[in-house]
Amino acid sequence: MRGNSTRYADVPLTTQPQPKSAIVIGAGPAGLSAAYELTRANTPVTVLEGRSTVGGLARTVAFRGSLFDIGGHRFFTQIPDVERIWRDLLGADLLSRRRMSRIYYRSSFFHYPLEARDVIRGLGFWESARCALSYARSRLWPVLPEEDFEAWVTNRFGRRLFENFFRTYTEKVWGMPCREIGAQWAAQRIQGLSLPAAVGNAILPGRSAARTLIREFHYPRRGPGMLWLRMRSEIERMGGEVRLGAPVTQIAWETGGVMAVEAGGQTWRADHFISTMPLRDLARCLAPAPSQEVARAAAQFLYRGFLTVILTVRGCDLFPDNWIYVHDPALRVARVQNFSNWSPEMSPLAGTTCLGVEYFCSEGDDLWTQDDGELIRLAARELAQLGFGVAGGILDGTVIREPEAYPVYAGNYVAALHELRRFLSVVPNLQLAGRNGTHSYNNMDHAMMSGLLAAGNILGRRDATAGTSLPPEALPISAAGWSRW
Repeated sequence: MRGNSTRYADVPLTTQPQPKSAIVIGAGPAGLSAAYELTRANTPVTVLEGRSTVGGLARTVAFRGSLFDIGGHRFFTQIPDVERIWRDLLGADLLSRRRMSRIYYRSSFFHYPLEARDVIRGLGFWESARCALSYARSRLWPVLPEEDFEAWVTNRFGRRLFENFFRTYTEKVWGMPCREIGAQWAAQRIQGLSLPAAVGNAILPGRSAARTLIREFHYPRRGPGMLWLRMRSEIERMGGEVRLGAPVTQIAWETGGVMAVEAGGQTWRADHFISTMPLRDLARCLAPAPSQEVARAAAQFLYRGFLTVILTVRGCDLFPDNWIYVHDPALRVARVQNFSNWSPEMSPLAGTTCLGVEYFCSEGDDLWTQDDGELIRLAARELAQLGFGVAGGILDGTVIREPEAYPVYAGNYVAALHELRRFLSVVPNLQLAGRNGTHSYNNMDHAMMSGLLAAGNILGRRDATAGTSLPPEALPISAAGWSRW
């Protein structure tokens, strides 16, 4: 495993007295990781979660005997402390999986990570040659300034490959033109990826450090929910509390710090607070209301919704992939998950397969408001168009809707983040962590690390990140900036 091997848990504490208590808002990967680290240090902590279960977007859903992972969560990290937690809590239940994924485009399937012969076969020799020439042109005359997703990808792959393999899927995910998506999203989500890296990986598989090109990953035997259920049990065994069905409705603050939060009809007081809730919702809960500058900043934070049509279908070995990206603009589906290929125990019923047919949408749009029956029929039709004849074999189905699933990198969100940081300077006992808490479309391991670091700030740990290369999305936002360190 790459990266610095310094163990976060081994970093010494300062001589500052231990804090009396902490409140963590949200029981997703960041919130639970923060609470886990605090309880390990004998700090009283209460986690407040609005849902009836833990794990947030990374939870596992049970439906009629089958198990489903909302979005598909690969367990892959270069952060030693996160890896340690996975192995400590899951042990032999953490399976090693071989990745198999493809792109559906122009009625053909392309292996992803890309394989050179596969691309030439699918696009044809002349189109492949034109893509190569387009790449050469982009290197000689790059798009400057490189401010948006389209420019970022074009400069690294060429205009023709951008149009073939990036535009349609990305615009499905975000519901906006690629020129309106900040380049920061590409730099974060597909960092290290370029045409030379993709070609090199096709020739020498597994040599690339780009996360999106990895060919093996780990996965819990019964989905990621296993990790969060065990983490909750450990938090409670060590004296912490995880309160479910307790959405935060008010955060009482004054200059000098947060005093209490109201959740589930109760008032909760503590010395320190960690919030993983969406920043837009955080600002709405503040009492008294924040300044007009903070309110305007909070209104800049946009989110993309996400729904999964969950299907239990008759038959096994429908297709070999863990997941398939659907780039065809004629289909509304963006991705198809085959959870039977993530772990056999996701489909415990003999002769069946668990599928997740995924659509990106916004709250209130036509997809979001369709009833479940219509969405199940749509998913069945689109699976048939992909060549998976499951329409006559659907045994059961349901729909899971996720509001505020993905923070959008558009508009003035960077300036808005700086305004929120200025607000934190007057409430130094509040930290922000996790995907929505920092408005960072980060990976699960980065979300966990942001929770661990927020806990370390409370515990007064010295600089545990010296010599490491943690990306900004793995850092909490606190009164001192992106991290107290």
